[in-house]
Amino acid sequence: MPMMMAVTFERYGRLHYLDPGRTTPRVGDKVLVPTDGGPEVAECVWAPQWVSEDVEGLPVCLGIATEEDLARAEQARRRRAEARRTVRRLVRAHGLDMKVVGVDHAAGSDVFTVYYTSPSRVDFRALLRELSRTLGARVQLTRLSARDEARLRGGIGSCGRDLCCATFLTGFEPVTMRMARAQNLPPNPMRISGACGKLMCCLRYEHELYQEFRADLPRGSRVRVPDGDGVVIGHDVPAERVVVRLDATGRRCSCDRADVCGPRQAYESAHRGGTERAGASGNEGLERRGAGGGAAGDGMR
Repeated sequence: MPMMMAVTFERYGRLHYLDPGRTTPRVGDKVLVPTDGGPEVAECVWAPQWVSEDVEGLPVCLGIATEEDLARAEQARRRRAEARRTVRRLVRAHGLDMKVVGVDHAAGSDVFTVYYTSPSRVDFRALLRELSRTLGARVQLTRLSARDEARLRGGIGSCGRDLCCATFLTGFEPVTMRMARAQNLPPNPMRISGACGKLMCCLRYEHELYQEFRADLPRGSRVRVPDGDGVVIGHDVPAERVVVRLDATGRRCSCDRADVCGPRQAYESAHRGGTERAGASGNEGLERRGAGGGAAGDGMR
């Protein structure tokens, strides 16, 4: 079985999974992580463990960070903070309609990447020239979407936990109002929108479960439940229950899904039939053995 560990570059930031290689860091240790810009310092938040999944292609941890690595990472952090203040000051000076979300700079690199959001396209050519001259390095400006901004900033969702996009989600998949309606959620944007103002990514997590449940027992299908025959008129997917209107009385009853599931009923019917047949065969054998025993006894007498 392979081993895997998890690190984060920022406190409560997104998790990155690594192959520990020959290192055995503990939670809280600073380790070196290979990146496109060179080795970077990250904090171990999940010590190396054996995992049952077939994990391949993970980057390999480069070892425990030394004092020199930590000093280099601290210098890069200070340069990022200074660059962020400079970028915001120059954006205000140029009167540009853009909001600076963050600045990225790898230790030992001469490139700053500025992440921003804006409601429309921005002509930042003059800003870019002045930034390069002021910071003494090459500057790249990257525009983010609303979801990317929330992922970069982080925060707490309506569930009370850290945002999924800032912790474990590696990509965004389309989320539609149809998914919310399928889960009987109110069409209120304030209740089904995330920190980014878009529909919550977690609406997709259980969407397939709702689809499979309704496909197995669609509305209007005739079923037999312990209280009698009826028609499916509703679903309670989280509770694994189905609402059925009985033919005899017209009242509604909530039944467990297993009580109205065709395959389950067929299995139980076959199982009960096999048990009854086995019991009947056993009784017949006992009767035959008893009859034979009696005959033998009569012969002995």
